[in-house]
Amino acid sequence: MPYTQRFAAPSLPVPTESAEQRALFEWAALQTGNYPVLRMLYHIPNGGSRGKAEAGRFKAEGVKPGVPDICLPVARGGFHGLYVELKRRQHGQISDEQKAWITALSNQGYVAVVCRGWNEAANVIMLYLRLGGK
Repeated sequence: MPYTQRFAAPSLPVPTESAEQRALFEWAALQTGNYPVLRMLYHIPNGGSRGKAEAGRFKAEGVKPGVPDICLPVARGGFHGLYVELKRRQHGQISDEQKAWITALSNQGYVAVVCRGWNEAANVIMLYLRLGGK
């Protein structure tokens, strides 16, 4: 058996989307000293599995399928704000509804992106904040 196979680290499980999102919000909380506007970063609770009654109530209250997970309602670089659809680093699928929302939001002057993992999302947020101004 080759040396690299004998001593290779076992593959780690891919974090869930929920774990990735929690990590992103922990990172954002740590960054608010340098970037106070990160206090405005929030999650849009559209996803998840719900019972029929709760799903019906949410739909009646205006929940729409495909809306991105995260919003930073801060103008930068001529854009109105940033939307992030956060996916797992591996295996996360983008639905047709999500693609449609990302396109529609982009057409309305928002930056709307899909990020794979919290690190990618954090990098996108930092790039967005560095656009500066309104």
